[in-house]
Amino acid sequence: MILTFFDQFSSPYLLGIPLVLLSTLLPALLLPMPSNRWITNRLTTLQLWAINKITKQLMVPLNKPGHKWAIILTSLMMLLLMINLLGLLPYTFTPTTQLSMNMALAFPLWLATLLTGLRNQPTASLGHLLPEGTPTPLIPALIVIETISLLIRPLALGVRLTANLTAGHLLIQLISTATVALLPIMPAVSALTATVLLLLTILEVAVAMIQAYVFVLLLSLYLQENI
Repeated sequence: MILTFFDQFSSPYLLGIPLVLLSTLLPALLLPMPSNRWITNRLTTLQLWAINKITKQLMVPLNKPGHKWAIILTSLMMLLLMINLLGLLPYTFTPTTQLSMNMALAFPLWLATLLTGLRNQPTASLGHLLPEGTPTPLIPALIVIETISLLIRPLALGVRLTANLTAGHLLIQLISTATVALLPIMPAVSALTATVLLLLTILEVAVAMIQAYVFVLLLSLYLQENI
């Protein structure tokens, strides 16, 4: 069977059963479960330290009422971080390269922030559609433009995460294929290509962490506008 570069993004199946749900939930099982012991092992201590740092960083742009979302935002950050990093391993499937999954995460959370603002402060939330001091002839056009920019936010969240991870995976596969193909013909060029592949892999690890952080940070900024 001839495989293409895009076959790595197809959903895996086993006996006709899609394994997307399993590949999504499996990273959460790798985290050590917290215990009630006073003295824990180093892995649990590292996990608690990382979650504490992530939570503090995500709560920086939010005021006091927004801290109610700490569990949701931190859990989403850890989920995306684990999925993105584990997806860089060989022979693994990355669910966050699927636009459908990213939109399923982005749209409900964006809608929740919007409904929170409309419930708590409807005047201020609707006031974002019209900047202060706008000339009267430009009011209808600006309302339409701001409404479109508001509705396109969840699409931008999902497409940004999908595009960055998909591009990184394709680059890694292209360069790794070139490295193997050039090895018997031009070993020196193949070694140079392997060095580029190593640097690109390090870059993709950083991109996987940054994109998870950007996704959750933008959601927290949308939340701050509505509370």
